[in-house]
Amino acid sequence: MSRSFKAPLALTAILAIASFACNPSTATKAQNEEPPAPSALVQEEETEKPNAFGLVPMPGVNAPEITKATKVLMQTDAGDMTIEVYPEAAPNAAKRFLELVDKKFYDNTPIFRVVREPKPFVAQFGINWRPGMKEYKEKCFDDDPSLFRLLPGTLAFAKAGPNTNSTQVFINYGDNSQLRAEGFTTFARITDGFEAAQTFKAVGDPAMGLDQGLLWEDGENYLANQNENHKPNMIIKMEIMKDTPSKPAQNAEQPAEQPAK
Repeated sequence: MSRSFKAPLALTAILAIASFACNPSTATKAQNEEPPAPSALVQEEETEKPNAFGLVPMPGVNAPEITKATKVLMQTDAGDMTIEVYPEAAPNAAKRFLELVDKKFYDNTPIFRVVREPKPFVAQFGINWRPGMKEYKEKCFDDDPSLFRLLPGTLAFAKAGPNTNSTQVFINYGDNSQLRAEGFTTFARITDGFEAAQTFKAVGDPAMGLDQGLLWEDGENYLANQNENHKPNMIIKMEIMKDTPSKPAQNAEQPAEQPAK
């Protein structure tokens, strides 16, 4: 049995979630359009159980067995968190994310979009305007199949349409599994420190956050000109935890800590 629900405004604007991705013409159009009226989305009841790493398969899919993970330490000015990346869940996304972490792409970049109203939604990051980093904006990779639920604490790449993933990533605050219909794919999960992510400051536009175009153009100057109340949280550093190979979760019944209400 399934049930339907009204989607919040932020969900209906999801195709603009990475409005300055690797297709500039499509992306600009997405950013400038008014979000359509909320529509009824169908959400299937959860029937699958978490696997050994805490991921929950989408209903009715033949999800692969997850046998390994790479841990990433994400240090922010709100606190630290440990992220497990699962190449078997989404090979293309996992490869790109670990490449960007290794290149230090995410270091000293803002959490530029945080949406909690009218319900917990996402925190988004992944814009680096600096030379040698900005070029990744145009380096798209193909979508992976969406095989695991987008539950609180999971991560997925943002995009502006099919196969436009590049650098932007969002952390799910709520159960956003209905985004499977738009091709968004879980590739990682916060296994420690999710409470820090839940405190990220909401800045800029309530639905879209800070201006992505201005961040890509000259983020240093753009952020410096924000008053203190509108300055976002920052990622200090990300690094692959090479000496701490991940093992299956001891308690996989709870995929991630639930968002604060």
